[in-house]
Amino acid sequence: MRYLTTVSKSPGAGRIGLALGVALACLVGGALARPAAAQSPAAQPAAAPPAAAQPAPALPAPPAAGTPSVVVPSFWDPKRRPERPDVTRLPTQIRFVATEDYPPFSFRGEDGRPTGFNVDVARAICTELAIRCTLEIVPFEALVEALESGKADAAIGGIAVTPASREQIDFTDRYFRSPARFVGSRGDALAEVTPDALASKKVGVVAGTAHEAYLRDFFGEIAIRPYPDAEAARVALQKNEVDLVFGDGVQLALWLNGTGSGNCCRFVGGPFTESLYFGEGMGIAVKRGNDALRQSLNYALAQLWEEGAYTDLYLRWFPISVY
Repeated sequence: MRYLTTVSKSPGAGRIGLALGVALACLVGGALARPAAAQSPAAQPAAAPPAAAQPAPALPAPPAAGTPSVVVPSFWDPKRRPERPDVTRLPTQIRFVATEDYPPFSFRGEDGRPTGFNVDVARAICTELAIRCTLEIVPFEALVEALESGKADAAIGGIAVTPASREQIDFTDRYFRSPARFVGSRGDALAEVTPDALASKKVGVVAGTAHEAYLRDFFGEIAIRPYPDAEAARVALQKNEVDLVFGDGVQLALWLNGTGSGNCCRFVGGPFTESLYFGEGMGIAVKRGNDALRQSLNYALAQLWEEGAYTDLYLRWFPISVY
């Protein structure tokens, strides 16, 4: 279940976001492949899809006109409160591992130090639990091995939560999920996204992905235009060769907030989060059976949301909300 909150974006958060967009402009073309099932070859859903595409629940009303706002997703049920952890069952420190090739979640900043949304979340967790932590950068392929061998306690490197990965490692509650989104020209008056509303539209999408599979299953009346990669699809949109592009919300938000888009475009309609196509999102991975640490991390994540710290981090790294 996902809960959405609309907050006003402070000027400071906007400045940080603009700097991030410029810094990552050259990286936006790369796929965010780990948690986004949409970036890997499309898998056939286990069950027949519903009769019609349904976007995520309607967003709350925005603030007063002229006030920038960002929708911040919550993945925590306010009726479910994780128990405060028994600190005597925790290690004297938590050893996190992450990668350096996964912006805006984890990458090296201009000073060469690890930074990003995941890095900040790990730091905030340690502050919440009042425990010492370390963070080591390793290749993505080494994340699970580091947990299984005991070299690390927790991996916050964007490992996809899937039935297969759950057989190897355990995960905390979800703390992030990248939805699928439509992007269109600012000059297009299209306000809603439904199969009927898009029936006459040409939509660009990366070929062979779950995004393409979703369009074919739910938007059968549109003219689908497959492209070899996300950059090619976005260029086609800028050249008016397609009316819309459908893709990963994080990639598209970074592009919209960067210089490469030339302020040409905007999100159209709401987010799409069907897990059969777009995955279950992100959780922090721990060694199988390490319930004490997993439950402690769940408690810390829930507290970060309740105290507003998660919202602050989200606004910093996603000034144009993926939701």
